[in-house]
Amino acid sequence: MSELGLIHVYTGNGKGKTTASLGLALRACGHGFKVAMVQFMKDDPEYGEFKAAHFLPGFKIIQVGRNDFVDLANPDAVDVQLAREGWRLAKDLLDSREWDIVILDEINVAMACGLLDTEEIAAFLTAAKREVEIVLTGRYAPEKIIALAHLVTEMQEVKHPFSTGLEARKGIDY
Repeated sequence: MSELGLIHVYTGNGKGKTTASLGLALRACGHGFKVAMVQFMKDDPEYGEFKAAHFLPGFKIIQVGRNDFVDLANPDAVDVQLAREGWRLAKDLLDSREWDIVILDEINVAMACGLLDTEEIAAFLTAAKREVEIVLTGRYAPEKIIALAHLVTEMQEVKHPFSTGLEARKGIDY
């Protein structure tokens, strides 16, 4: 599909970045597109989107991380290793010509905390014209990534129940 090939960035401190990419995936699959999502820094088969993916033909989610929070100020070596393995996988997906859309969920955070190299990712994304839509999600999108993107949406938190102590809710937040 030659009309594909734009880069999207969903970033900001508000809720909805992964959710927006999942909405795009749902819409695209409804039109027969094939969508792959690589979830960086995540490894939880209880995430609703992970459980639901097998119900949607043409949609695949691959989690690359561990089921624990990453210390963004001082990530463990295993987090770096898993992120780099995920990036190698993402590059293969992007170059495979098998997918119409590839979502790199939380890759912005992985770059911001040093798990992945922003320069390397930016160079890869601009090195070749690919006929695949690429979506990068997560807080802290690097300026270099924002500059090369065709579409940038910043989710801004105005009010969130977390601030009142309400914990993440199954089916709503994960």
